[in-house]
Formats: sequence, structure tokens, C-alpha cells
Amino acid sequence: MRIAVYPGSFDPITNGHVDVLRRAAAVFDRVVVAVLVNPRKAAVDDAETRVETIRASVAEALAEDADRIEVVAFDGLTVDLCARIGARWLIRGLRAVADFEAELQMAHMNRKLAPQVDTVFFMTALEHAYLSSSLVREIARFGGDVAPLVPTAVLGRLTDAGPDR
Repeated sequence: MRIAVYPGSFDPITNGHVDVLRRAAAVFDRVVVAVLVNPRKAAVDDAETRVETIRASVAEALAEDADRIEVVAFDGLTVDLCARIGARWLIRGLRAVADFEAELQMAHMNRKLAPQVDTVFFMTALEHAYLSSSLVREIARFGGDVAPLVPTAVLGRLTDAGPDR
């Protein structure tokens, strides 16, 4: 079975993330979305809230693949999660050349830590190339319309949170 892990903070998950997940689900038998607690970022929502929002987003946008997509909270090394669940691939999305350098470094480090795990890059679809979770949070904070940028489950979370988000 081809198992892949798609790690990230997903704070919040965007339509760009969903696009990468959709394409990864077409390639792998099982995709585990690993919602990380990133010590370099102060997350708006706790990991469990993000997990529930992603599960709702998967059920909505990827219903045909939902039984092969698992969403879990995770902290620690991603390659350790891969070892525990038998995953041999990491999924990463690239929006632009600027993303590549940091992602390449991370891919090499993960390969050094776990030679049996390969990183697979998916280019974000052109219509999502400008999109990031931080931009979505900022637009929502100032009352902008984020409906075209995120799944409905996220829209509800951002709307419920109000302008202080």
C-alpha cells in the first residue's frame, strides 16, 4: 500500500491545500494529513480544532476520496510519524520558486533522517498560487471576503471568530 503523509500547520486549510490533497489522493492509496504544532508559528486554532475543520473540509470537497484520507494531530519529527504508520512519502505543495529553497532543504534533511522516505512535490494549481494561510487570516481579520479562498468549514470558523482573528 502506498501511504503518504501531508504535513503542515493548516492554520487554516485553504483551497490550495485541498487542491494538493486532491491530487495526492489520486496518486497514493492512503494520505494522512498530519496537523503539526509548529514551534515557530503561533497557531490561531488549537490542533484538535484544525483537525476537525480539515475533516469537515475533506468530507465536503473530497467526498469521493474521504475514506482514504485520514487527519491526525501530530507533534515531533514528521519522519517519525512516517515510520509509525508505514508511510514512504511526504507530500509538499509548491506555490512559487520562493517556496522551493526551503522545501528542498527540508526534503534533504528528512531524507538524511529517514532514507526510506521520499518527498513528492505538487505544484499548486495556478488559481491558488498566491494563496497562503497567513494571507487568509489577514484578509479575514480586516473583514475581507475569504469565501473563494477556503473550504466552507473554514469560512465558518473565520466568520465565527470575528475581526480579532
